[in-house]
Amino acid sequence: MKVPVNEPVIADGAKKYVLDALETGWISSAGKYISLFEETFAAFIDVKHAITVTSGTSALHLALTSLNIGKGDEVILPDFTMIACLDAVLYTGATPVFVDVDPETYCIDTDQIASKITDRTKAIMPVHIYGHSADMDPILVLAEKHNLYVIEDAAEVHGGTYKGKKCGGIGTVGCFSFYGNKIISTGEGGMLVTNDDEIAARARSLKDLAHDSNKRFWHKEVGYNYRMTNMQAALGLGQTESVDTFLAHKKWMASNYTSQLKDIDGLRLPITKDYAENVYWMYGILVENSFPLTKDELRSALQEKGVDTRDFFYSISSMPIADPYRTDDKYPVTQDISK
Repeated sequence: MKVPVNEPVIADGAKKYVLDALETGWISSAGKYISLFEETFAAFIDVKHAITVTSGTSALHLALTSLNIGKGDEVILPDFTMIACLDAVLYTGATPVFVDVDPETYCIDTDQIASKITDRTKAIMPVHIYGHSADMDPILVLAEKHNLYVIEDAAEVHGGTYKGKKCGGIGTVGCFSFYGNKIISTGEGGMLVTNDDEIAARARSLKDLAHDSNKRFWHKEVGYNYRMTNMQAALGLGQTESVDTFLAHKKWMASNYTSQLKDIDGLRLPITKDYAENVYWMYGILVENSFPLTKDELRSALQEKGVDTRDFFYSISSMPIADPYRTDDKYPVTQDISK
């Protein structure tokens, strides 16, 4: 028996919708499932606007661009995250400013953000990691004090909450990924969500090549082709309609893992803070020095039993593409958990 790290579960409703999109010929970026998916997802996150895009990375880039963030600006983000966060900032010409993470949640350490804010800072990008939310209240306080945007990377926390509010719907803009291993998947794809009418209108324009609203095929600024297809949206609609089932299964699996592993010395298991509802997109285990096997030895042993695993993320500030933006700052928690 082989146990993958993750595999997509396609709901019956999703299959029906995709077949309908195929049979009716609406296979490109026009068709009823685009708006249906957007409306259903907006209701799920409890926001006014949800805008389909081609990936979580394009959602982050579109968010930054819609907020007019670019060269000369700074964006604060955690050092422990997926590379798409850094890529999106660099696409705009802005400067990334890295912050270490909390040793328990692996989300941005809110106590370290204030010291990184300068007169060039335009946004904070908290990332909800592996299904657990960042501590949003301190971030929102800083954002209000310094007139900053908050761009949530909610790619890994579909349905997760912070103090009862859905992650992604708390900041200025929220960004989601629907890659094949996500809780809601469209194969590839993403979503930008916001409660701001002006940001939503600008994002819709920019993602569709920035056609002039009064004169199609007339362009006043550079736009992007970040349009999701109707078939992907059909898949996403069906998956969103079944998300409660997916979330319940994730939590059931996490509960089983915890009950079986909690008494083993040398393994640090995921925690859930009082403010969060953890959806356990990934069940992350840290192998401590006291464990009789190294991380690589444990992974090899599990592989022999047919159990796939994957590494944690690495420090993004340590990667070659971050060389021009690296400072003398240290990120000990990130360095420790990404060994």
